[in-house]
Amino acid sequence: MLTEEMKEPGDQDTDGRRLDRSKSDGKRSQGSLKAALRSAVREDNKVLEDATDETYIEGGESHLEDDDYDMEHLEGSSSSFQDDYMGNIGDSQNMGAPTPASEEAEEKVKKKISENFFYDYTELVSMPFVTPDSNIPLDLLTLVHSFGYDCRKRANLQLLDSNTVTYIAGNQLILLNLKTKEQMYLRSISGRGIGVIGVHPDKTYFTVAEKGVFPKIIIYEYPSLRPYRILHDGTELGYAYVDFNYNGTLLASVGSNPDYTLTIWNWKEEQPILRTKAFSQEVFKVTFNPEDDEQLTTSGSGHIKFWEMALTFTGLKLQGSLGRFGKTATTDIEGYMELPDGKVLSGSEWGNMLLWEGGLIKVELCRAARKSCHQGPINQIMLDEGEVITIGADGCIRIWDFETVDTADSIDDTGLLEIEPINELQVGKNVKLFSMIKMKEIGSNFWLAQDASGAIWKLDLSFSNITQDPDCLFSFHSGAVEALAVSPLTYLMATTALDCSVRIYDFASKTPLAQMKFKQGGTALAWVPRLVSYTGAQIIVGFEDGVVRILELYDPKGLTVFAGRKKISDADINLRQVFKPHTARVTALAYERDGEILATGSKDQTVFFFEVEKDYKPIGYITTPGPVRQLIWSSNSHPDSTLLIICENGYVLETPFPTIKEEEENRDVVSYEIKDMHIKCFHFSSVKSKILRLIEIEKRKTLKKLKEKEKEERRKQLAAEKGEDGEKELQAEEEEEEQEEPLPEIFIPSTPCRILCGFYSEPGKFWVSLGGYDAGFLYHCEFPLSDKSSAITKKKDEPFDFRLLEDTEDNPIQTITFSIHQDMMFCGMQNGAIRVYILNQDNPSLMIEDYWHFNIHDNNYGCIKGISTSFDDRFLVTTGADSNIFVFTIFSEFELKKDIRAKVPSPRFGIETEPIPEDIEDPKAYSIENARRKREHDKLMKEVEEIKAGKREKLKALRNEFWKLLEMNQGLPKHMQFKQTDFDIDSKIRAEIGRKTAFKIQQVEKELAWEKEKHQLGLMKLQNRFRESLESDTIVVHAIQSDHKISSYRLVKPSKYSKSKRTSLSDRRTSKMERFEKEGAGRKDSQKDTDGRISVEEESIIEKGKKFRPKTLSEIIVENQIEKTRKLILKAERAQLKIQQRKKEWEDLYKSKPQDDFEDPKDVQAIKEAQLYMGDFNLKTASDYKIPEHMRINAAKKEEELGHLDSVAHSKKKNMNKCILSLRDLKVAVIEEIQCLVQELKDIQSTLHVSKHIPIPQVPQIHPEEVPEKRFQYDEETLLNFKRQQMKIQDETSSQLEQGGSAGSGGGFLRLSSRKDGDLTTRDSLSRSSKASAFCVDTAKLLEFEKADPIDIELEIMKRDEIKYLYMQQYLTNRIKELIVTFDAELRVLRHQKLKLDTQMKLSDLHHVTLFQEMLLLKNFEKQENVLQERVNSLDKEEQDMQWKINETLKEMEEKKNEIAKLQDQEKALYAGFQAALGENNKFANFLMKVLKKRIKRVKKKEVEGDAEEDEDSDESSEEESSLESDEDESGSDDEVFDDSICPTNCDVGLFELALQLREKRLDIEEALVEEKKIIDNLKKEHDTLSKKVKVVATNLNVAEEALEAYQREKQQRLNELLVVIPLKLHQVEHVVFGEIPNDLSGTLVFSNHSLGRLQERIIQLHEENSKQQKLNKECRERRKQLIREKREMAKTISKMEETVHQLMVSKFGRVIDLEALQTLSVNTTLEELKIKKLRKELTNAKEMKMWEEKIAQVRWKLMMKTKEHTKKLHQMNDLCIEKKKLDSRLNTLQNQQGNAFQGPRKADIVAREKVTELIQLQAERILALKEEIALLRKKGGLILPPIQPPQEKEMKPMGL
Repeated sequence: MLTEEMKEPGDQDTDGRRLDRSKSDGKRSQGSLKAALRSAVREDNKVLEDATDETYIEGGESHLEDDDYDMEHLEGSSSSFQDDYMGNIGDSQNMGAPTPASEEAEEKVKKKISENFFYDYTELVSMPFVTPDSNIPLDLLTLVHSFGYDCRKRANLQLLDSNTVTYIAGNQLILLNLKTKEQMYLRSISGRGIGVIGVHPDKTYFTVAEKGVFPKIIIYEYPSLRPYRILHDGTELGYAYVDFNYNGTLLASVGSNPDYTLTIWNWKEEQPILRTKAFSQEVFKVTFNPEDDEQLTTSGSGHIKFWEMALTFTGLKLQGSLGRFGKTATTDIEGYMELPDGKVLSGSEWGNMLLWEGGLIKVELCRAARKSCHQGPINQIMLDEGEVITIGADGCIRIWDFETVDTADSIDDTGLLEIEPINELQVGKNVKLFSMIKMKEIGSNFWLAQDASGAIWKLDLSFSNITQDPDCLFSFHSGAVEALAVSPLTYLMATTALDCSVRIYDFASKTPLAQMKFKQGGTALAWVPRLVSYTGAQIIVGFEDGVVRILELYDPKGLTVFAGRKKISDADINLRQVFKPHTARVTALAYERDGEILATGSKDQTVFFFEVEKDYKPIGYITTPGPVRQLIWSSNSHPDSTLLIICENGYVLETPFPTIKEEEENRDVVSYEIKDMHIKCFHFSSVKSKILRLIEIEKRKTLKKLKEKEKEERRKQLAAEKGEDGEKELQAEEEEEEQEEPLPEIFIPSTPCRILCGFYSEPGKFWVSLGGYDAGFLYHCEFPLSDKSSAITKKKDEPFDFRLLEDTEDNPIQTITFSIHQDMMFCGMQNGAIRVYILNQDNPSLMIEDYWHFNIHDNNYGCIKGISTSFDDRFLVTTGADSNIFVFTIFSEFELKKDIRAKVPSPRFGIETEPIPEDIEDPKAYSIENARRKREHDKLMKEVEEIKAGKREKLKALRNEFWKLLEMNQGLPKHMQFKQTDFDIDSKIRAEIGRKTAFKIQQVEKELAWEKEKHQLGLMKLQNRFRESLESDTIVVHAIQSDHKISSYRLVKPSKYSKSKRTSLSDRRTSKMERFEKEGAGRKDSQKDTDGRISVEEESIIEKGKKFRPKTLSEIIVENQIEKTRKLILKAERAQLKIQQRKKEWEDLYKSKPQDDFEDPKDVQAIKEAQLYMGDFNLKTASDYKIPEHMRINAAKKEEELGHLDSVAHSKKKNMNKCILSLRDLKVAVIEEIQCLVQELKDIQSTLHVSKHIPIPQVPQIHPEEVPEKRFQYDEETLLNFKRQQMKIQDETSSQLEQGGSAGSGGGFLRLSSRKDGDLTTRDSLSRSSKASAFCVDTAKLLEFEKADPIDIELEIMKRDEIKYLYMQQYLTNRIKELIVTFDAELRVLRHQKLKLDTQMKLSDLHHVTLFQEMLLLKNFEKQENVLQERVNSLDKEEQDMQWKINETLKEMEEKKNEIAKLQDQEKALYAGFQAALGENNKFANFLMKVLKKRIKRVKKKEVEGDAEEDEDSDESSEEESSLESDEDESGSDDEVFDDSICPTNCDVGLFELALQLREKRLDIEEALVEEKKIIDNLKKEHDTLSKKVKVVATNLNVAEEALEAYQREKQQRLNELLVVIPLKLHQVEHVVFGEIPNDLSGTLVFSNHSLGRLQERIIQLHEENSKQQKLNKECRERRKQLIREKREMAKTISKMEETVHQLMVSKFGRVIDLEALQTLSVNTTLEELKIKKLRKELTNAKEMKMWEEKIAQVRWKLMMKTKEHTKKLHQMNDLCIEKKKLDSRLNTLQNQQGNAFQGPRKADIVAREKVTELIQLQAERILALKEEIALLRKKGGLILPPIQPPQEKEMKPMGL
């Protein structure tokens, strides 16, 4: 048996081991690893079978043959069996040391489990705890139904068969039948809850992994539901996930907090194979790779980890590699999937998919435009039927192409790759999918989905035309069920939760009846008592936003049934009343015992009272010192009606019945707060430590009494035995007794513990249950006497009595309820358990000793929120924070009737006609108190505004008076007027007012900056959404006289189909051979081009080198030689060119000669066209129709066609819009011109008499529809109008808002645009009408002289003007009519054109629909078609590659054959040369020939790596015997032996040596021949192999092409099934039966007239072509006969000419010669070129010698001149030195003589001295310069510098004396 070594948790990621290393190790030992696993399982099975034969008997029961074992030990539960078994496993794993043979045998006997062995469920299952000797029945409560579902639990939906699902509900596993809705229950074994469930791949077993201390994994057999195997010690506290491998032989489990242990189980033997720590944080999931059982994956909080089973030298281990996120943000990974090649695809929190490879993220997948794949985390990823399915928390299911995902790779540094899903399904709004399982139904693709929002869905993912909509099978609460209420009249209950729903159930018939959704979650609920609602039909619900709603339940079957009404349900809920008393969540609702008062409590620390009889009129509220937890009214046994208010922070209040005031009293009250109510208060102070101290004291007292009794007995005994010595000994022992330990200290927690629940016991007394430190007791408290002097918060009160509750130290009571008869107290515990205390009715005090305890809800998070009994104490209902709702029957001696149902209340009369009250949906709505305060505040503000208005009126009067004074001031003389500054009281006031105004403006701008930015962004979004995508809006142009109008098209930007082009896989790829040929041809052409270019460049260079210059004799000789050689070469080249031209002509002639099987290309093309387009072709609907290659269509081509259609339609609409826009512009121009003409007409009519006026035509107006772009133009006035409208709308009622909202917003813009249009046209017309003012100049002048009597000339002029004006009036009127008629005519013409275009556009829309349907259909076919096309392309490529290899092999074979022929020729030449060397009549010829032909052994030397011994071995093994013999070796036998190492006497030694050398050459040639023949043989074999492969590939290619053709045919048939709409007129229908059009036109064919005419013309053309072809055939036959005769004659002529040529050559040359070689004979070109080169070189060398001699002469001359110059300068230097010496001596003499003559130096002496000093300095500088020059001249090649000039020579000249 294989011993596994577990990896410790600390070893998981040490030394930085990665997955790559483990993979490489795993690959190296993969075979051994699999073998080890198989052997381990096989050995376990084998040992199991052996042991089974020894210890068990097959059958239903099992027992041992050995008498030492008890039958019950094995047949019963596995407690002792499993403990021993797991203990042995642990010992063997931990120690790992070999055990003795006897111990191994004993171990094996213990580990043997029969395949037919099952555990007893009744002995394993957890049972309720009952106090011993209490006579409480175990079945006090019996679970009958569950209405809840823990939808947020991971993988909490599993499918057992097509009709049964299973899920976890607290401590139960529920098996639900989907058809009958029946439930079966399996209890938790440990009673601590169930962690996770899993199902075997064969659906024959399912696992239940529990929670608790070292929980177990129970594997049940299905459908018998018997425990089959139990796995122990897999984790510490609970399991997080379990998964079977693909075969179901192994089980992987991972634990939850704190250990997160990963265990691999051989579950049938109940043995762990491997175990390690998965991670240090929460692990969500573990799965096997379906393709490889040795690879696993785990994921969880911020990590993903890849595992591999590796067989190391220490045994089998799990090696894990943590996934590195790199640049990607770390994320929790909920869903992932293993790909077949080992990669892993996982989700992320932001909704993208991550592709992992080698422990790193290869690529991150997202949608186009960087959109995430899902909006939220991806919870599950699956691979189904070659498609990747992702389930997101956004309620979407998306299908992705597997190939695209599998081959995805990043294309840039971002690491993102954009892909699009194939299909997607949006399940519904507010749906959060968590997991999904597939239903195994044949012919369908149905799935069951777990919705975290509280539902189970049935989804159809077939994505076809008959796909069903998502079906919600079951609906549940999501999250904790906050409140529960049971009907006081029947078996109905109501629940609410934070999922914003209220649900009604009939728990007797196990049926959910109705539900109602709201905007906020429910937090409190109560059933209205019968005193208020006699029928028990009302429910009151409190919500988290402080709203309280009253709902009415009724049976809709009692309502009047209207026609068309939907299916009537069993119950319905109606909203009765809504009010908002609180600002925070409502926590408690309670009706007073007489039903007069409703009290509501909230987290906002208030309790509100309502008068029920007056439609819940508010009475008032009181404030509490803490958040309200519970409200309880006193029962009828109490004398007064009081309210018990329990607050969370330790305060308990009692209030009396509130006083109800009249309306007149409440009218002037500002607030609803009740301040005069007498409230009792109890502030709980912790006494638990005191209670524990008292209990400890009592224990010590009891213990002390027992010790004293023992001492007394011992004293008597010792006194009887020893007397006085015994008493002394006893005293000594008492002294030695230790002192008692100190009592526990008094402890009071700094933060008060929360009060969880409570209830009244007596008037003024109550019981409470607390959490935290004070848990474990029920405390009996009493309200103290009221003390108004002390504050409530400073009071500390203690309970006067308590009751100890067993096992509730960390598990306090959360809620309490009593049975109707007060004989049982039902408690809901914090850990989800139910505890029932049996009460003694005779004893008024609370005696709770005997109880019944059972774990029901989840132990970790299933705290019981509500518990209640039915109205008759037959049922108990519990709700928990784990979303579960359980219904129990209470033990009773009376049996329940079967099929009992709750009676839903009948509807009230007129309920269907009652108006539904307006609901409060806004969570920020005012509460009752806030609304009242707001009303009072508004009233106060109104009064303040009235005061302000009065002040403003006074200011206005003062301002008017001031203005009057200013006017009076202006009327005074200037010297008496006051200045403006004189009116300023203080100049600083105006500046301060201006500064404040500017500051206020700035502040307002800052305050409105956010709103401004918000509205700008909103406007931009609206524009981007509605206007940016719009290319042109609808423009409606109206005619002027008629009612005709024309509207443009509303164009959006081109669709995606007209922009994008998809690549198609159907295009064949070019083969390697074709590419090679193309590249080869290209290379050859390029080489030719380059050669040509090089030659041209060389010639150009030579030509450029020729320049005219004087020529020497040597150059002339060289040129003559070159010219002579050139002429000879040119002559030879001409002859060669002539020969080549002749050859080329012959080649062209032979090439133009047609082959025997030659066919004219025109004929071939005609035959091909005839085959394609002529003959009996099948229709597309035929079953054997073969689709031509060029007619095959795919989704990409169809998209392109769709895009082309869209672009064509778009361009036509765009052109029409341009025409309509130009027509609109024409109308504007016409209106402007008409306005000008009307203005002129008015001016003219002003000069005419009224009787001669013609009616002025009305000026047309621009309609708002004609300028839609002006709707978006606005100014400040427009915005102010809009604001006023909005303010007005807000003040109106909701009904008025609905009626006038839309008209108000749109009408303003229309009115604005029309007014602006009028203004615009008026301004334009006025600008143009100014030109017409010239007409009125004469009229104005005439008016000035109206008073004077006109003379005759003036009358004549006026008459003429009148005639002119009448003509102009008529002309202008006609012009206006002409403009109007012309415009209307243009509009009518364009309207007809648009009607035709509309028809075309409708047809294009129909065609668009058809193309879109075809594209969708082609997309469904695209995937499989691409697979088939890729296979065809790959096979075609493979065939072409093989054909290319065959061609290459044939070429190589030809080359090798040529080389063999060359070698054979060399061998023959070798023999011929040796024969010639021997000469004739050589007596040693035979001997030497034998030496030459002798076969000898030769050693082949090979390069071998290694030392000398290996070289010797390789040399010995590489010796080969050359058995080659020449074909010419005919003399001598093979057995003849002669000595060829010694040359015979008298034999020529040179010939002998030559024979030996030639023999070596012959052997080399023969070896080369052998090698070449071997290569040829290998090439032949390769050729044969490739030929066979080509045949196989060709066969596969034909099969693939046939499959593709069949698929294309199927696709065409599906395309044929699509319906195409073709509009036809009646005259186009020619299918008439008995003169009428039949009803059924399915058998008709739609054919165009053009095509029909073409067919008729084609018949005539075919007849004509037939006659032409017959005539042409006859002519061709005659032409063929004539060509054959001419060919024979030409052959005879050629033979005669060849004979003549042969005779002439023989007669001239004596033999037949090669004329081409004769013509090409010329001089030796190379020799002539070398001679010319030599001459040129000699000439060049002579020129160079002459040049160097001239240079030497020049340098010698320069040297001589420099020497002379140097000598001259030396002489000058010598003269200067002598002169300097003389001057020095003279100066010394003068100084000695005249030094003492004068007291001070004279001015002349000073000047002279300075001159001499300067001269000396100049001379010294000159000397130095000469020295340097001399030094330079002494050097070879020294530089010659010009003589240095003295710098101050010019200054010294004028100063010389």
